Amino acid sequence: MDTRTHPIRQRLADLREVMHGHDVAALLVPSADPHLSEYLPARWQGREHFSGFTGSMGTLVVATDQALLFADSRYWSQAETELAGSGIELVRVPTGVSQQPLEWLAEHTPAGATVAADAAVLGLATAQRLAELLQARGVRLRTDLDLLDAAWPQRPGLPEAPVREHSAPHAVVARADKLVGLRAAMAGHGASHHLVSTVDDIAWITNLRGADVEYNPVFLAHLLVDAQGARLFVGAGKIDADLAGRLAADGVQLAPYAEAAAALAALPADAVLLLDPKRVTLGLRQALPAGVRVVEAINPSVLAKSRKTPGEIAFVREAMERDGAAMCAFYAWFEQALGREAIDELTVDERLSAERARQRDFVSLSFATIAGFNANGAMPHYRATPAAHAQISTPTGLAAEGLLLIDSGAQYLGGTTDITRVWPIGRTTAAQRADYTRVLRGTIALSRTRFPVGTPAPQLDAIARAPLWEAGLDYGHGTGHGVGYFLAVHEGPQSISRAQPDASTAMQPGMITSIEPGLYRPGRWGVRIENLVHNLPVGSPDEFGDYLAFETLTLCPIDTRCLDLTLLRDDERQWLNDYHAEVRRRLAPHTRGDARAWLETRTQPV
Repeated sequence: MDTRTHPIRQRLADLREVMHGHDVAALLVPSADPHLSEYLPARWQGREHFSGFTGSMGTLVVATDQALLFADSRYWSQAETELAGSGIELVRVPTGVSQQPLEWLAEHTPAGATVAADAAVLGLATAQRLAELLQARGVRLRTDLDLLDAAWPQRPGLPEAPVREHSAPHAVVARADKLVGLRAAMAGHGASHHLVSTVDDIAWITNLRGADVEYNPVFLAHLLVDAQGARLFVGAGKIDADLAGRLAADGVQLAPYAEAAAALAALPADAVLLLDPKRVTLGLRQALPAGVRVVEAINPSVLAKSRKTPGEIAFVREAMERDGAAMCAFYAWFEQALGREAIDELTVDERLSAERARQRDFVSLSFATIAGFNANGAMPHYRATPAAHAQISTPTGLAAEGLLLIDSGAQYLGGTTDITRVWPIGRTTAAQRADYTRVLRGTIALSRTRFPVGTPAPQLDAIARAPLWEAGLDYGHGTGHGVGYFLAVHEGPQSISRAQPDASTAMQPGMITSIEPGLYRPGRWGVRIENLVHNLPVGSPDEFGDYLAFETLTLCPIDTRCLDLTLLRDDERQWLNDYHAEVRRRLAPHTRGDARAWLETRTQPV
């Protein structure tokens, strides 16, 4: 493609023309919507539209004569490819949460000039930090402009998918009981009102689910709770009359989606509003009357929904069995078809998704399947497309040999799954087997760990990295993220990563978290082995306090053909054999024929 006619260059030119009309020297375009979601409805995918970068995280900065895309190591290879010819410079940031875009704006914008950011999608905490940095350099910040609209004539509208109830038995805790617990937490903060804007929190509190965001069973809404009732600000027609009646019986009244800011502006002067500065936008904060006192603290629902009840965990275990059975059926077909049928990365996605869709209580995938063969597996967030994908097998043999990484998951009425496995395609090399074994040792090391209740999740990160560090190896992403209950596949507050620990990251009973160390050789191959685990209380409290252990929830064989057994200790080998015995015991009743035979073969002890 002639870089002078690259479509992104034209879009940036149109955007700069709009910026010039408002005397704006630089524009911050975050990956965010009015709910600060990780995965965005099409209307708020402005960063992707004006950069061409399709990763789920990243920040675009557009200045008069320069444009930059800030992304962490999970996306570097992908961003290099997608930004080629666009004129946008990739800035590599060390972690997913970085202030580098804000610091760049402060350092490179001339004093007296104006930086713009749309308050409707700018997080309050981010806005506060940006304002501090710019003020110190004499730079003006404008947050009253949505400059994307004028430069994006075909911008999508609001999603219109209907909202449905997540009902019993899978909705284990009633909506009314969740509201009682939420009001008790509000009272603990001395708050008369509480604003919730994060869509997964709202879905959890109200026991409602939607389809406004791909792979996420959520809907766009704001929720304002007071001591007597609650108002749910949601699009017209998304909730039918019967469901509206059931909500009203629990004290939840519907209001137009666009009226959330007006409702905040109408709060009485003696109101005390609880809000989470990391989970609400500057635009909503600016709507508050001057007399309203604000209490800033983490949303109580973030902590509550992270601690799954015993009833929810029981449903998650059932969902894992169905998910495991689907994978057995797929992998049985896959191994028989290798070298006999045409298979590419897209085929893997189609066939695996179809097996999951046959399972009871299946709703959707929980994210876009990552099927990366050899070099593509070295990109942690790779996604095959019809225009760019790798061939794995042909009707007359293998297209190539090496490693196939598959990261996939599903949404069931009783839980959310997320699993990564790596499979050998033909022969593997000694270097590939060594990498695979060291990653597995990291998964095992953390899976076996016991730790005190309340341990900050980031403190566990090094345990999974230690077997890799022994060989001078590492990976750039976090080791584990929280997972929702038929909700977001990425959920807080816990994060097993290099993030700074704080009180909200404390590990508590009932949490579900991923364990997913990896190792990536750019241009060659990638390895990641991921299970979901449940924080399970163990032992009896004594003078040293309460302890937690991880119950591995994910049920799928870990391929032993990729192992270098000389690198495994006896206790690690025992963990793997015990895990496979449990996988075989739990999945055997759900499989038959080729799937059962494949399960038996792949769970043999080593």
